[in-house]
Amino acid sequence: MSLAWKPGQSGSRVDSEHVFAVILAGGSGTRFWPLSRRARPKQLLDFWGGPSLLAQTARRIQGLISPERTYVVTNSLIHESVRRNLADVPAVQILAEPASRNTAPAIGLAAFEIARRDPEAIMVVLPSDHFITKPGVFRQAVTAACELACNEPVSVVIGITPSRPETGYGYIRLAQQVARRGRLAVYAVRKFTEKPGAAAARRYVQSGQYLWNAGLFIWRASTVIRHLERFQPRMAATLRRISDAGGIRAVRELNRFYPRLDNISIDYALMEKIPAIYAVAADLGWSDVGSWAAVFDLSRKDADGNSRSGPGLSIDSRRNMVYAPEKFVALVGVENLVIVESHDALLVCSQDRSQDVGKVARELESRRMTPLI
Repeated sequence: MSLAWKPGQSGSRVDSEHVFAVILAGGSGTRFWPLSRRARPKQLLDFWGGPSLLAQTARRIQGLISPERTYVVTNSLIHESVRRNLADVPAVQILAEPASRNTAPAIGLAAFEIARRDPEAIMVVLPSDHFITKPGVFRQAVTAACELACNEPVSVVIGITPSRPETGYGYIRLAQQVARRGRLAVYAVRKFTEKPGAAAARRYVQSGQYLWNAGLFIWRASTVIRHLERFQPRMAATLRRISDAGGIRAVRELNRFYPRLDNISIDYALMEKIPAIYAVAADLGWSDVGSWAAVFDLSRKDADGNSRSGPGLSIDSRRNMVYAPEKFVALVGVENLVIVESHDALLVCSQDRSQDVGKVARELESRRMTPLI
């Protein structure tokens, strides 16, 4: 496979007018209950007194991809909230799925839509709910990935250099290094590996041959379509039927056919099957912000290691997280707690159980306590 650039080259062969962003902003709010709800999932939350994670995602690509070339795939429940968060993105480019069908149909829908507009388009697929502390490195990695992806049929992922043996992430197993762009190394991808056990995760990190899979994919829209036609032919045929009828503006066809698509992730649908995948390895200061404990890790702390949003005091208390902007909260003799207040509910849990917060939402749903979810 001939690459668009070789080691030592600095020029880009990518016309930025052909680069489009696809922000995936669906999902429901469970892991950050009681702050998150069905109508206010994680990507719409503001944990640190700034813009939402969704708005941060859109700002991160400013200077690379204009709002006029940005598409967002979300769901009907939060469609209006997403539009308010992304006022610069044309409303017609914020697509509401008629039914939740995971990332493969969402990316496929966007690919057909963008290919109708620009047959030469390159798509940069971005999760809407991640946190990145090194936006400059991120933009360098995206630029490098786009230069690679202009080659048909190359697919590119931006992989995260792992900092610890993490069992909650997917991994990318690397083959040989094929190029370098500044400090960024580019590798051929050997395979995608799902969430490993603790022992395997330790082996992966120690080997230096794996990256975390952050769901950052770059490829031509035409490449996505061709891979869908080969590996997911029924999905491709349905999406083409919607596209031929007028795409996202063909509301009747979209509502009729989209719910018939398989509920499948892009990893299972394509990434584990397709050839010619490359990975740009980067340290982005990345977090998927997967739990309240992750929010605590990213938050500012006082001298006792407590993180607090709102007024209060602590006595003999360490490493607690308090999110209660409108309440004075006093901590006495407690450690490693997560305390979160919303207008109608209060969460108290240990930090090492914060991954289980989603169970609360599921239990509330089973008890039909709808106002709380």
